[in-house]
Amino acid sequence: MRKLKYYIASTIDGFIAHEDGSFDGFLMEGEHVSDYLAALQQFDAVLMGRKTYEVGVKEGVTNPYPHMKQFVISRTLPTSPDEAVTVVADELNDLVRNLKAESGQDIYLCGGGELAKTLLAAQHIDEIILKVNPVLFGTGIPLFASGQPSIPTTRLQLTDHNIYGNGLVLLFYNVLYDAAN
Repeated sequence: MRKLKYYIASTIDGFIAHEDGSFDGFLMEGEHVSDYLAALQQFDAVLMGRKTYEVGVKEGVTNPYPHMKQFVISRTLPTSPDEAVTVVADELNDLVRNLKAESGQDIYLCGGGELAKTLLAAQHIDEIILKVNPVLFGTGIPLFASGQPSIPTTRLQLTDHNIYGNGLVLLFYNVLYDAAN
């Protein structure tokens, strides 16, 4: 069965972007970038929230992952400006279950915090790969949004890590769901 992996950049204080969605302050150069680009080859499908998708659209990138099946999860975006990107408004749980049951490579959850919270609460995320940048934002968009559905206490198992010379730390975690939840 394919795994859903939340592969995301974060500040040390747990933000994936500034409140306006920008992410200046994250390290955009260094050996971690080539490692990230190489890691993308392990995926053949990607899920992203509307706000994450719109970051690229504002820059003219409507097909951000051309080698993957791309899904934007949104109840407010009627269609994508690119036919290679499918907008999904409902039945998120069915979509994830079906994607995981298909043969193929793993599934990339690239953001954002609201979608990640929903998928974690539904126990769909199998791994979290966290690129911790040596920066503090103080406020911004959190790794997992607050509000409903709430996320129960969820244990993680560190499986690997990489410390880069520029201070970025890459952490790999398996998500250990409590069987009682």
